[in-house]
Amino acid sequence: MRLLTHNMLSSNVKGVVDGFPLRLEAEKWVEKEVELNADFLRHIFPKIEWKALASAARAVGYGELPDEAFVAMLDSEDFLRRFHHALLEIHVEEGALVCPDTGRRFPINKGIPNMLLNEDEI
Repeated sequence: MRLLTHNMLSSNVKGVVDGFPLRLEAEKWVEKEVELNADFLRHIFPKIEWKALASAARAVGYGELPDEAFVAMLDSEDFLRRFHHALLEIHVEEGALVCPDTGRRFPINKGIPNMLLNEDEI
């Protein structure tokens, strides 16, 4: 699971008021090189919840993202490389996503988050 995916997921358990961002508990992750596409990064930037991305990156030991980010930072090649690495090159293989409201754990196995709900959670 890329951190891009993490940034788009939330808990849909019945009764959850604030299911985003899910806390990332990464047990195993790998880095996979991906060609940098600056246009894609500039396009996706407004859709990214920055604090959630920075927090998830720190959960896997990547502390190279600033706490806050602004559109003007997209003009920096260094910032684009860091943003690209966190968003697209870090892959969480094993771990869990945890609902901030209920503590419900969604497992990540072989890079795939299991967001399926039990009958009583629908």
